[in-house]
Amino acid sequence: MKKIVFFDIDGTLLDHDKKLPAKTKEAIQLLKRSETFVAIATGRAPFMFESLRKELDIDSFVSFNGQYVVFENEVIYKNPLDHNELNRLISFSKSNNHPIVLMNEKTMKATVSHHDFIKESMASLKFAHPEKDEDFYLDRDIYQSLLFCKEGEENKYIDEFNNFLFLRWHPLSTDVIPMGGSKAEGISKMIERLGFELKDVYAFGDGLNDIEMIKTVGTGVALGNAKEEVKKHADLITKDVGEDGIWYGLKELDLI
Repeated sequence: MKKIVFFDIDGTLLDHDKKLPAKTKEAIQLLKRSETFVAIATGRAPFMFESLRKELDIDSFVSFNGQYVVFENEVIYKNPLDHNELNRLISFSKSNNHPIVLMNEKTMKATVSHHDFIKESMASLKFAHPEKDEDFYLDRDIYQSLLFCKEGEENKYIDEFNNFLFLRWHPLSTDVIPMGGSKAEGISKMIERLGFELKDVYAFGDGLNDIEMIKTVGTGVALGNAKEEVKKHADLITKDVGEDGIWYGLKELDLI
């Protein structure tokens, strides 16, 4: 039976400097030659990792933490944020002086022209502060928003919005996705399409938004740099991303 391996991007495929280690690239190439399916599972929007997909020749991915799934360049699942609740979220965030970035599959726009929290958070992903367009969500689907606030300040949003899930990815920023959405759900949509059994599904990750997929797949792997809460749920803990953790993890599993 063929197998499929899902890889998170930040802190998993990309190292602490947002670079792709040479051994990681080599490992992915060896994996593909073995006729193992390779896919990405990320909180990023598709436009944010297009160059990485091209470099690794990967055409299948779970993006926006599971809300937009593509198999071999064909969109097979979409789960946008509820429009009315998104409108309410934007109003609520304004009253709390917390800016928001709105994202679809092609681009992103901010509710403010400039904010230091946005600048610092996006810079950590090697992206510039998005342009302002408060009405960006009015005539298009939004799959994920970014709420910019200090740690703990998202609690008032968690209490207020039962239809949204808030996942912190940066000290100054939190992902906002539909309640019930996760990388695991997106992965389920893809493996249903392919007919894989869970025992033949692997996933590598390091962040809190990787916990569900690591728990759900047949074999979940945490990078050495993963948060302790993530490691608790992993079947295997490999080396740090900066120490070729992908390469060693795949070797340990006899996948390459």
